[in-house]
Amino acid sequence: MSTAALVPASGEPTNDVARLFVVFKVGGVDYALPADEVLQMESYSGATTVPGAQGFVTGILQLRGRVIPVIDLRFRFGLPPVEPTLESRVVVGEKDGRTIALLADTAREVVRIAASQEEPPPRLVGDGGFVRSVVQAGDRTILVLDFAKVIGEEPIDV
Repeated sequence: MSTAALVPASGEPTNDVARLFVVFKVGGVDYALPADEVLQMESYSGATTVPGAQGFVTGILQLRGRVIPVIDLRFRFGLPPVEPTLESRVVVGEKDGRTIALLADTAREVVRIAASQEEPPPRLVGDGGFVRSVVQAGDRTILVLDFAKVIGEEPIDV
């Protein structure tokens, strides 16, 4: 896991608070979650299907003695399915005592993002969707997700 700083490295004091984010890719797009919402990242070797689960729940997996539901982010975001590869990862997060794994195409990066780099998503994109903020870092765009909405804790108004 690499740590890349997206904040100025000038060494000058700043009032701009930077936080760590876990970055992962789904469908060639960079997404991120605040590191304080992420417990771990693991290789993905499959999940046990659960009959009757919502369509975006690909199943459950055992991780360090715990049974955790897995959300397929490709399905959740309306992207075409692909077979998992050796690069596929689950990003395990926690929200209000619930532990959920998010299946991503790849995940290996932790970045430091200054608060001033986060912008609200454009109105048509952000009105009630999964994206909480957008970060522009040079030619790179990172979409910061609202974990509660992705896991179905809060309704989305699309």
